[in-house]
Amino acid sequence: MAKTIEEKQYLVRFNCDTKSHLEVKDHDVCATKCPDKDCTIFCPADVYKWEGDRMFVGYEGCHECGSCRIGCPFDNIKWEYPKGGHGIVFRLA
Repeated sequence: MAKTIEEKQYLVRFNCDTKSHLEVKDHDVCATKCPDKDCTIFCPADVYKWEGDRMFVGYEGCHECGSCRIGCPFDNIKWEYPKGGHGIVFRLA
C-alpha cells in the first residue's frame, strides 16, 4: 500500500544545528510588499509562519528542497545548505 505524503514526511529525521541555514533578508518586505506570503503556502515542511507582523522561520524542520529560495517573488530568503553533519536525514522504509 502506498504511503501518503504525511506518512512519508513522518519518516524524515533532522539533525539540527544551533544556527539557522535559512534567513529572511528583510522582514519589512514580507510585511509591506508580499500580501500572499507565498513561502507559507509552497514550503512542504511548513517552515515559514506569518504571525502578527513578522515571518518566523522554523528551520529545524526544513527538507532542504530549496523551494523557498526559488519561489519567493522578492528573492528575500537567504538559503544555504546546513553545515556538514546537520540537516535532514531521509529514511526510505
